[in-house]
Amino acid sequence: MVKIITVKSSSREEFIDITGEVEKALKEAGVKKGICYLYVPHTTAGITINEGADPSVKKDIINALKKIAPYGAGYSHMEGNADSHIKTTLVGSSVNIFIEGGRLILGQWQSIFFCEFDGPRTRKVFMKIIKEEE
Repeated sequence: MVKIITVKSSSREEFIDITGEVEKALKEAGVKKGICYLYVPHTTAGITINEGADPSVKKDIINALKKIAPYGAGYSHMEGNADSHIKTTLVGSSVNIFIEGGRLILGQWQSIFFCEFDGPRTRKVFMKIIKEEE
């Protein structure tokens, strides 16, 4: 079964910590061991795992992506959001996380971030948990 997590962004480019929502859905599923797949079905938004303890990390990542693919840099794509497509390609649209003991196996400082590059919008993250047979 696929669980849908709804994410509402409030700015054009934003990293939104969804770790809590993913952990809540995992707890509701009651799976103790397996894999959690997270997939973002949008071409101008992605998902990543990175440091969540220091907010300056996500700010630094967004600023670096702005330098790599600046907004309005004369792209061929006519909708005006070509930079968003490029940033999504660089970040990616899915992550996989191991589950052990009913918990996501994340590093001490790691959080799961929905990455908005063309907001503000209401978006979806698809979550599928595959239970490992014991």
